Amino acid sequence: MAQGVLPFQYKEQVSISGLTALAGLPTYLDLAQAAGLRDAIVRHLKVRGEDSQGWSDHQIVMTLILLNLAGGDCVADVDRLEADAGLCQILRKVEHHGLPRGERRTLERRWRKERGRTFPSASPIFRYLAAFHDPDEEARRPGGTAFIPAPNKHLRALGAVNRDFVAFVQSRSPQQQATLDMDATLVGSAKEQALWCYDAYQAYQPFNVFWFEQELVVHSEFRDGNVPAGHQQLRVLQEALEHLPESVEKVSIRSDTAGYQQELLRYCAEGTNERFGVIEFAIGADVTESFRQAVREVEEDQWFPVLRTDLDGRQHATGQQWAEICYVPNWAGHSKKNPDYRFLATRDLLRQQLSLPGHEEGGDDPESLTTRNGERYKIRGIVTNRTIAGNELVQWYRQRCGKSEEVHAVMKEDLAGGKLPSGDFGENAAWWGIMLLALNLNSAMKRLVLPPSWARKRFKAVRFGLINLAGQVRERSRQLEILLSPRQPAISLLRQVRERIAQLARGAPLGSTA
Repeated sequence: MAQGVLPFQYKEQVSISGLTALAGLPTYLDLAQAAGLRDAIVRHLKVRGEDSQGWSDHQIVMTLILLNLAGGDCVADVDRLEADAGLCQILRKVEHHGLPRGERRTLERRWRKERGRTFPSASPIFRYLAAFHDPDEEARRPGGTAFIPAPNKHLRALGAVNRDFVAFVQSRSPQQQATLDMDATLVGSAKEQALWCYDAYQAYQPFNVFWFEQELVVHSEFRDGNVPAGHQQLRVLQEALEHLPESVEKVSIRSDTAGYQQELLRYCAEGTNERFGVIEFAIGADVTESFRQAVREVEEDQWFPVLRTDLDGRQHATGQQWAEICYVPNWAGHSKKNPDYRFLATRDLLRQQLSLPGHEEGGDDPESLTTRNGERYKIRGIVTNRTIAGNELVQWYRQRCGKSEEVHAVMKEDLAGGKLPSGDFGENAAWWGIMLLALNLNSAMKRLVLPPSWARKRFKAVRFGLINLAGQVRERSRQLEILLSPRQPAISLLRQVRERIAQLARGAPLGSTA
C-alpha cells in the first residue's frame, strides 16, 4: 500500500548497527573530557555515592547535557538518545576512557545485573533530580512574600562544577577583565506550584550573571516567578565574584533598573570588595519625578546624538540623544567623602503617541516627558561611576541588552531551560543548572574550538551544521570510526575541531598552534 503521494516509503532498517543521526555530538564529549568536566562532576557531586548501585553522577549529568545539546527538552526525550545506536556505541566506548583499571572495575560493579541501557531511562533521572529538592526549605516559605530557598549541598556542588569549567575556559583564553551582565529571565510554567510573575502568568525567574568577554554564565540563582529581579542582587553579585578565576584582575557590572539599589551601588563605588576594590558599573536609573525635573533643566545644546559603532568601526546615528544631568538623589548625599555618581539621560522622540492614553503630561507613563518646545520624549536614565565619554558609556551599557536577550533565548528556546520538568523547586533548579553546563560547553566550543565564522551563530545553527549529522559508527582494530557521506561538507570541520580539542587538552591557549 502506498504510504503517501510521492514515490517513497518508510521501512525498518534490517540492521541498526552503528547508525547515528548525531554524528557531530561526540565532539562535545571530546571537549568535555579535555575540559575536565567529568572529573569536576566526580569531584563535587556526591548524589550517587561510590557504594551506590546503578547510574553514577557523571553518567546522569552528562546524559542531560547531551540531551540539551541534541535538542531534547524533556526527560522523556532521553529515549531518543537511547535509540541512536551509533551514539550509544560511542558512549559505551569512551565513558571509562582514561580511568585507572580500579576505577573502571568499581563502576562496573555498580550493576548487579547486566547493564541493559547506555543512557539512563526517565525514572532514574527523575529520582536523581529529586535529590536537589529540599522539603525543609519549602516548609519555611512565608505566604505572599518573595522567598528564595537556600540551595542544598547538591545544588551548591552543581555550581562548583560550573565554576571549574569556567576556570578551564579562562586558562585557555585568559581575560583580565570580567564585565558581568546581571539580569533575570522569566520561564513560564503550567505547574501548579509555579507562582505568578509581574507579567501576570505563572513562571520561575532565574537570575543570571553573564561574563561578557568569555560569553559564559558564571553564576545563576533559580527563583520563583514572584521574586523581584533586584531582590538580594548584591548577594548574588558577591557570590558571582567568588566564582571568577583568580587570574581575573578587574570587574565591572551592568544591569537594568533592577540593580538600581543603594546597597549595590555603594558596594561597587566605595571599593568594599577586598579582591577587586572599586567596581565600575553602569546601571539603569529609576526615572523619578526629581530625575524628570533634572532632565527638564538640561539646555537643548547639551543634548548630543547617540552614535552606534558597527563592526567596521564606522559610527551611525540612532535617532536618540544623551545628556549628562545634574542630579543627586538623597541616598548619594553631598559629603566630599562619598564616591562620585554620574547620571545620564537618553531620550527618544515620540512621534505618533501623543494622543494615546497615558502619554499626556502627568499620565501613566513615568518615562515620558514634554520639553519646553512642546516635543515629547521617552526618557531613560543611567547611573555610573565610570569617567568615559557619554556616548561611549551609553554604547557600553547597551552592549548587555542584545547579548543578554540572546543568551536568555538560547537557554529557553534552543536548550531545555524553557520546559521545566517538575513542580518541585529543587528539581527545576537542578534541571536549570545542568542546562547552563550545556550552554557554557557550547559557548566554549564556539570560542575555543570552532573557526571564527561560527562565533556569532545561534545554537540552532550550530546544531544544524555540526551536531545533527547522519553517520555510521564501526569498530576496527579496537578503534571507533564515524563514517560520513563523502558529500558531507562538515567532514573537514570535524577533523579541525578534534585537532583543536587535542591542543586544548595539552594546555594550548586560544590562537596557539602548539
